[in-house]
Amino acid sequence: MKKIINGKLYDTETAKLIASRSSGGSGSFSDWSECLYKKRTGEYFLHGEGGPMTKYSRQCGDNSWGWGERITPLSYDEAVEFAEKAMTADEYMAEFGPVSENEERVTLSVSLDAAVADRIRKAAAAAGISVSECIASKF
Repeated sequence: MKKIINGKLYDTETAKLIASRSSGGSGSFSDWSECLYKKRTGEYFLHGEGGPMTKYSRQCGDNSWGWGERITPLSYDEAVEFAEKAMTADEYMAEFGPVSENEERVTLSVSLDAAVADRIRKAAAAAGISVSECIASKF
């Protein structure tokens, strides 16, 4: 699915699938599924779809509802919240880095040139540390 929202393109074909969850897929009117995607720019979005008794339903007549789908841009914190529910601990840490229980840490969402972000990821991998630790070590 492709959707332009606030002048930005969200495309499930070109974005990286990060995690998914669903109601089970038995074919009932209340079945739904949600997939968390990450754009090459680092932005997260949710692609959700579901039957006529879900939040994704679409009106298809005067008093008739059917299957529908929707793309919703997510903040970093919203993506983390979804991931906590949909991913294993190892999957979560692979995407978002090690979990710190230090309450003095602050989550910061930044937009970087793709080449800069790639250099930071490579430097962190080469050093065997998280991206957060790599950035913190420079300051």
